Amino acid sequence: MIYSQSVLTIDLSALKENYLFLKQTAKESIAAAVVKNNAYGLGIERVVPALLDVGCNDFFVALACEGERVRKQAPNANIYVLQGIGDDSLKLFQNNHLTPVISTPEMFKFWMENKIEDIKPILNIETGLNRLGFRKKDIEALSQEDKNEFAYLLSHLSCADEPYHFMNKHQIETFDEMKKMLPHLNATLSASDGVFLGENFQKDMVRLGAAMYGLNTAPDRKNKMRAVVHLKAPVLQIVDVSEGEYIGYGASYKTKKQMKIAIVSIGYADGLPRSLMGRGRVFFEEQEIRLVGRLSMDNLMCDVTGIKDLKEGVFVDILNDHYTVDDMGCDAGTIGYEILNGIGKSGRFQIIEKK
Repeated sequence: MIYSQSVLTIDLSALKENYLFLKQTAKESIAAAVVKNNAYGLGIERVVPALLDVGCNDFFVALACEGERVRKQAPNANIYVLQGIGDDSLKLFQNNHLTPVISTPEMFKFWMENKIEDIKPILNIETGLNRLGFRKKDIEALSQEDKNEFAYLLSHLSCADEPYHFMNKHQIETFDEMKKMLPHLNATLSASDGVFLGENFQKDMVRLGAAMYGLNTAPDRKNKMRAVVHLKAPVLQIVDVSEGEYIGYGASYKTKKQMKIAIVSIGYADGLPRSLMGRGRVFFEEQEIRLVGRLSMDNLMCDVTGIKDLKEGVFVDILNDHYTVDDMGCDAGTIGYEILNGIGKSGRFQIIEKK
């Protein structure tokens, strides 16, 4: 048979197992799921129901438009919006009962002028990442009445993927010190990495993101998560290329001997980084195959000289249990987060859900 379309398998059973493992690791905390950027590219409409099945009732998104999609899947869930609220999103917050994360005094002023009944927002504080958040002076400027508007205090760790990094100690000490100014609030400090730093970092709620999707969030630690995505692509053609010929755009690869080349139906339009040139790998029946030449929009070329039983029309593995998004990220000089989000945005795959 002849195939031309790549196949992305999304293992929802692995996703749920990862969530439950992380939840058990932080068993004294509420385990919220981060489903921003369309659930890391895997689809809000498939990921949220899967997580509801295993008891998740708290979700974080980046934008209110994402929160609207989550609300359609989870009518009774708590939905928190990390980028906050403004004129452009107020109606979405009102219509979908969304909870904003307030990160600036100006945004808090807007909230006070447009409060939503029965909603208490989250207060985001800056503890060392130097990204969004109230600084100490901003909290000092709040009245007690203002402080009572909030339900949670939130911050984000900058180096939680390195357990012994000095910033972890600095940030938790800063967080705990600022928490004394708002002792009545619940606290959420850690995302996936912070879950593994211990109970002091887990607080009242943890925000489970990358690790839940199978990524290894700390490279020096063996990954305890199951792979959630598997990707395979069909071989369109196998050709013989003589010594001294060039392969791909820019004539960037010159053959040093006669080679057998496979042209595979996947490229950078499918989320693969162009930086995989000369460094990337695919697999056929556990045989490693190296990429040659530049990736093009729809195809990659690889050296299949000596690869047994490979034929036109069969599939090669782009991502599997042994070569994960983290491995591809390492080969491409980036991180697994970027690989997963890029692949998820493609929209060109045949998608199989494994439940």
